[in-house]
Amino acid sequence: MNDPRSFWAWGLAAKLPPPELRLAIASQLASLLGAGSELELQPDPQLDALRLPRARLEVPASLADLCCADDEARVRHTYGRGYCDLLRGFRGDFGSAPDLVARPRDEAGIERVLDWATGARVAVIPWGGGTNVVGGVEAAVGDGFAGVVSLDLTGLDQVLEVDSNARLARVQAGILGPDLERQLSAHGLTLRHYPQSFEFSTLGGWIATRSGGHYATGRTRIDDFVAGLRSLTPAGALESRRLPGSGAGPSPDRWVMGGEGALGIISQAWMRVTRLPRFRSKLSLGFGTFEAAVDACRSLAQSGLQPANARLLHRKEAGLFGVGGDCHVLLLGFESADLPQRANLEAALEVLGDCGGLPLGAPQHREPSQTAPSTHGAELPSQSWRRAFFEAPYLQSGLVSVGLMADTFETCCSWSDFPALHAALEREVGDALRRTGGGGLLSCRFTHIYPDGPAPYYTFITRAQAGAELEQWREIKTAASDVLLRHAATITHHHAVGRTHLPWYIRQRPELFARMLAAAKQAVDPAGILNPGVLLPLPLSS
Repeated sequence: MNDPRSFWAWGLAAKLPPPELRLAIASQLASLLGAGSELELQPDPQLDALRLPRARLEVPASLADLCCADDEARVRHTYGRGYCDLLRGFRGDFGSAPDLVARPRDEAGIERVLDWATGARVAVIPWGGGTNVVGGVEAAVGDGFAGVVSLDLTGLDQVLEVDSNARLARVQAGILGPDLERQLSAHGLTLRHYPQSFEFSTLGGWIATRSGGHYATGRTRIDDFVAGLRSLTPAGALESRRLPGSGAGPSPDRWVMGGEGALGIISQAWMRVTRLPRFRSKLSLGFGTFEAAVDACRSLAQSGLQPANARLLHRKEAGLFGVGGDCHVLLLGFESADLPQRANLEAALEVLGDCGGLPLGAPQHREPSQTAPSTHGAELPSQSWRRAFFEAPYLQSGLVSVGLMADTFETCCSWSDFPALHAALEREVGDALRRTGGGGLLSCRFTHIYPDGPAPYYTFITRAQAGAELEQWREIKTAASDVLLRHAATITHHHAVGRTHLPWYIRQRPELFARMLAAAKQAVDPAGILNPGVLLPLPLSS
């Protein structure tokens, strides 16, 4: 296939940390994690040495131009990139590989696959970039199906139409983030939605999982960018009008966004786009206490200023990624295509200064008439964070090979509920890390801030217990997830439900809504072939 991406780890194979760097970083981290044995480097798996079960299905003659049962294609469509996926991939365990991989190039191809799969009782799991971290693309569908086909949508990769007057673009769902931005840039436009997975994830994946992106305030979630959707189901196509707003009953788009392919295969969407920013102003601030920093974020979110970037890093998170000094760091930035942002930054500094925030360096301004501001060779905290942010998934993959477990979980809650939630997570997840790994590190940042509450994002690192890593991870994950629900937080803010979060999602959602979901599933997918096991439990007979 000549694919430069790793078949088991995050991203490009060539960008994985080399063995000596993995050991060096792991040794630095190990000193923070408590007692444990010496770390040992295990060799990475080799694609030609993998063994996987024989496909249960043969390529149907009617889909010979779209489907294959090639072992490498099946391996590359087995897992997302959560910790458990990385661990099993590193071990060479691809026992849950799909039986077939289908690569349609248009809607007609999708419809052909759905028609065949419905008649053949074959589960269909949509595949975009394969970056899912909650088990949403794994072929864990029970025993009620003749097999599983992974429906790779990356052949649908074009911006089909641009309405410059309305600043809307009609885009196929399989387009990867960088390709989307390149095609929009030809029109002087951008979507400007940058999840951490941006380089390897697709527009359809963002919509299906309700991703969070670049903006920390204002238009933050992919939901805010969708003006209309088209999805394909075994019962037919579902298409909404592109409208700025509508009060005509429940929104059909809201049934599709976050559906993770269980209620239809997103084929295209009308997206709200904008012009590239030309004016930028940014500054980082330090806070002596986390409580003061949290209060500052609340005041900023409720000020109406709506910065593009407002990432709060707890002191431990800042230290982990080499950002700032011994303080809690707020990365702050404003941007606009039309207006200078100096005044907005200055107004924000007044709000944050009242809460004890101290500037870390001088403000940086970028305007069309200026070249990039000089930093005199010093990397700004925001630059350090951006670099570390996109390198983190590669590091997580590399740490698997040296016996360290690194993973994240995220949520959203009210400002009133956050202090008790944060204290409970530090206590109970900390206990789980000590109980299962002899110690560990738990750090926090805010990815988004709303007027009524923050979206906290936690990273934990501990020594993995050889041979019992999956059980250890489940114990830590369960401790965190139980705390989230007990403290009125959501089980996920932007990582989706998948199969991992389903037990807690069932507890979070109203029971009557669960019955509404089941009825909708029956209406669009009577045979239940669309990504079984996400949003709704598998039937008891499976």
